[in-house]
Amino acid sequence: MSNDFYTNSILPHSGIIIKICRAYTDTQEDFEDYYQEVCLQIWRSKDRFREESKWSTWIYRLALNCCLTLIKKKKNNRQNIASDFEQKEIGEENKIFEDESLNLLYVAIRKLSEIDRAIILLYLEEKPYDIIAEIIGTSNNNIAVRIIRIKERLKKLLDGKIN
Repeated sequence: MSNDFYTNSILPHSGIIIKICRAYTDTQEDFEDYYQEVCLQIWRSKDRFREESKWSTWIYRLALNCCLTLIKKKKNNRQNIASDFEQKEIGEENKIFEDESLNLLYVAIRKLSEIDRAIILLYLEEKPYDIIAEIIGTSNNNIAVRIIRIKERLKKLLDGKIN
């Protein structure tokens, strides 16, 4: 990967990649692996960008698909990944933000389904429903309903009512 491509095309959108990778990993090592893989996939796929959407939207979609693919590969390699992933507490390796409430929010987000995680991350990025729907591949109305349900689930998770 050329330094110019990384500096000009990936680095300005690194926040997007970081947030998506954080939501789908629970250790620093996994995060670094996912981040590196997403950047590599962006570089490999750059010639297939058809400018039918914004570059940032395309990066969201590619990062999300890459993380979901890595999770599926990991699940295929380890049968008990779901229970391991769900039971993790906030250990030192998971404390990535100085603000404890952000750490707790990311732990709660990790307990959501893969698609719900993607939706809430896009929502937290203040993306409009039509952009979220385009990335996820569904309707605006479906996104609106899912966001309401996701918020309710996160509230229950953060209040300690759901494990």
